[in-house]
Amino acid sequence: MIAYLRFAVRAFFLILLLLSGLLTAAIALPFMNRAVQDAVTKAWSCCLMLVCGVKVVRHGTPIMSGPVLWVANHVSWIDIFILNSWRATSFIAKQEIRRWPVIGWLVARVGTVFIERGQRQAIGRVSDSMKSLFERNICVGLFPEGTTSDGLDVKAFSTSLFEPAMRAQVAIQPVALVFWYEGQRSGKMAFIGDQTLIGNIWVLLSASHVCVEVYCLPAVTQNGQASELSRAQLAAQVREAILAKVVQR
Repeated sequence: MIAYLRFAVRAFFLILLLLSGLLTAAIALPFMNRAVQDAVTKAWSCCLMLVCGVKVVRHGTPIMSGPVLWVANHVSWIDIFILNSWRATSFIAKQEIRRWPVIGWLVARVGTVFIERGQRQAIGRVSDSMKSLFERNICVGLFPEGTTSDGLDVKAFSTSLFEPAMRAQVAIQPVALVFWYEGQRSGKMAFIGDQTLIGNIWVLLSASHVCVEVYCLPAVTQNGQASELSRAQLAAQVREAILAKVVQR
C-alpha cells in the first residue's frame, strides 16, 4: 500500500515537472543563451532526481569547462539526467530514445544526438555532430556499451565514437554510475530486457532508498594533447577504469 501511495505522489509531481519541461523547451529555450540553457538543464535534472526519489552522490573532479567526452556505463533512462544534474551534457543516444513519449522530445531539445544502430553512414553523421559540439566547448556524453546493463558489470565497448574526440584532441573522462537500492548494490532500477519504459518508471517511483553514486574518474587524455594509444587501447583503458568502480563494492 505504501508503495502505491509513494508512486501516486511522485507520479503527480513528475507529470508537473514534465509539463514544465515541455513548456520551457518549446517556448523559452530558443531565446536563452548557452549558459542559461545549461543552468536550466542542470536545475531541471536535479528536480527530476528529487521527484523520482533518487539520491545522487558525486565523487571525483569532473571537467566543468571546455570540451570533454564523458564516457559512462549505462544502466537506466535516468543516466542522462543524473549526469546533466552535474554538468549540462549533449548525449549520443540510440534512435529508439527519440521515440519515447515526452522524455524523447525533451532530450532531443537539449541537444542529444541520435544514432541509428547498424547503419555505417550514421557514424560519420554523428562524428560530424560531435566535432561541432566540441568546437562549441560542450560536454558530450557517450554510453559505448550501446545498451543498458544491470549495473553490476560493464559490457564490451564499441570504439567507433571515441575517434571524433581523439581527432579533436579533447579530454576523455571516464564516469562510473553505481546504483544502490535499500543500502545494497542492486540491478532493480536497471532498464533492461523486455521491460517497458512505463514499467521501469513504476519500479523507480514506487521504490525507496534509491541511491546512485557518480564517480568522475581521472581523464585518460587531456585537451590539446594527442593520445599515443590506439582507439581500441584507449577504449579498453576507459572501460577498465569504470569497471574497477562498478565491481569494487
